[in-house]
Formats: sequence, C-alpha cells, structure tokens
Amino acid sequence: MPTRTKFELKLGMATREAFGKALVELGRSNPSIVVLDADLSKSTYTAEFGKAFPDRFFECGIAEANMVAIASGLASAGKIPFASSFSVFLLNKGFEQLRVTAALPSANVKMVGTHSGISIGEDGPSQMSVEDLSLACSLAGFTVISPADEVSTMKLVKAAAEFNGPLFIRTGRAKAPIVYTPDQDFTIGKAVEVIEGSDVTLFATGLLLAESIRASETLEGEGISARVVDLHTVKPLDREAIARAAQETGAIVVSEEHLVDGGLGVRVAQVVAETRPVPMEFVGIQNTYAESGTPDELLDKYGLRARDVAAAARKAIQRKR
Repeated sequence: MPTRTKFELKLGMATREAFGKALVELGRSNPSIVVLDADLSKSTYTAEFGKAFPDRFFECGIAEANMVAIASGLASAGKIPFASSFSVFLLNKGFEQLRVTAALPSANVKMVGTHSGISIGEDGPSQMSVEDLSLACSLAGFTVISPADEVSTMKLVKAAAEFNGPLFIRTGRAKAPIVYTPDQDFTIGKAVEVIEGSDVTLFATGLLLAESIRASETLEGEGISARVVDLHTVKPLDREAIARAAQETGAIVVSEEHLVDGGLGVRVAQVVAETRPVPMEFVGIQNTYAESGTPDELLDKYGLRARDVAAAARKAIQRKR
C-alpha cells in the first residue's frame, strides 16, 4: 500500500457483517462451504447464508461445544465448515472441544468469533471476550486472524476457505473505520505495512489499527516518524516484518483490544527478544474486565485510543535514547 499522510478513516460495516457477506459469496462459488451457528445467526450475520443455502446451514442451538464437534465431523467428511458464535462463548465454552476435536486432529474447520473485545458496549463484561486471542493461540496448530476493517475481513475470510487446517477469525460488533482500498491484497501470515516510518513501529490488530493510524498522524505533527503495521494474522506472526521493524526503527508499540497478558504484544515481544531486542510498550486492557457502557466510553476508559498509542510511542522512543 502506498504511503498516505492522511487517512479519512470513514466508518464502514462491522467486521462481523463483512464476515456474513463473505460467507454468502463463498457459498455461491464453493458447494463444500457449510455454516454452523449457536442460536446467534442474526447477530453473527450467518443468517444471510442460511437464507441463501438452507440445506448447508446448521443451527446448533445454545451449545457451542457441540457445534465445534459437529463442525469437526463435517470437516472429516470433506466439507469446509465455518462455525460462528460470540467469541466469549465459542472460545470459553467450546475450548475443550476446540482442543480435542479440532486442534488435535488438525481438522479443516474455520471458527469465527464475533462481538470480540470490549467494543460490544452495553452488553457488559459477561459477553466481552478479552482473552480469545490468547486462548486461540494456545491451541496447537491453529491459525489465528484478527482483521481490522470490512475489506480485510472479506478477503481474509475468503483466504481462510482456501486454507487447509484449523483457523480462528476474530470479528467485532462495532462499525469499523475503513483502512484499506478494495485492491489491497492479503496473505495469511503476512503483515501489511500501512504507513512507512523510521522512529518507532506501531503494530496493531483489529480496531486498534485505526487508532494507531491516528496516533501516527499525531506523532507526525511532533516530528516523529511512526511506521504502522497491521498484524492481521496473530498466529503465525510475520517474524520478518517484526525483526525488520525492530532493526530499522529501534522502538515498538503493540496495540490490541485484548488483555495485555497473553495477547498479541506478548507474542511480538517473544519474536523481538529472539531477534533484535528493542524498547517496547503495550497498549491493551490491563489485567481487568470492563463494564457496561457505550463503545466509545469503554475504549476511552480502558486506554485504547490514539492518544494512548501516541503516549506509548513517545515512551518507547525516550527509552531507546
């Protein structure tokens, strides 16, 4: 993507909605695609697939563990199942089955969690998944994807259908700023450098990519050149992009709508420690659950805004000096 000094970042559809649209397109082109849901199809946007292809849609009820096992069985029969529920239910309630029926046999299943993070807003902490990336990454053999906008979601969902092996995709409830143009290419496991920079690298995933872009524009006004990189694939990480950023910019900030403990930042830090140790700062949820509120109120309160990313960047740069 060519460097842009100013992003408009207009709101687009939620990534969960983009997931639903991608499913319908996949259903038209590939008869092996089947979809499962856990009584949340209107919220996860799998309902549109169910309307278009009722014979390939399976409503499993409020039983995520069973849904995971059924999806793995369908995969063993040669189907390409996409199984969806809220992330907090899919990962927390279905974890044993994800481990035993999907990860252990390397089933070709595509698990999609919606309503991830705290930006689901007023539904409250019982439905906010702030540990899903950590749980998904702990499943041996799983690939984990966290797209930032509608463009990346649709393209990565379609890439997931072509990918062989167990995979988790994290999507959100809130409308997401559009970062990418339709001609942007995405490869699973390959980061996207959105903005060039030489003083600090801002790695981000999901909604925090847009906040990192805004932070880079703030920093630019202060004479700081901030590289922005989208780590849409959380596992496996693009180790080359991380090592290169550490070498070329000498300071790193990792931002995510997830608990800092066990999240993307920990994974990036491991790569940095193994390749090129540099000062790092982490923007995320700090060892707490959130509360009920509007998405904007929650992102403000828990420090997931551009100002928080910019502050972390200043601190990282100061440490390298």
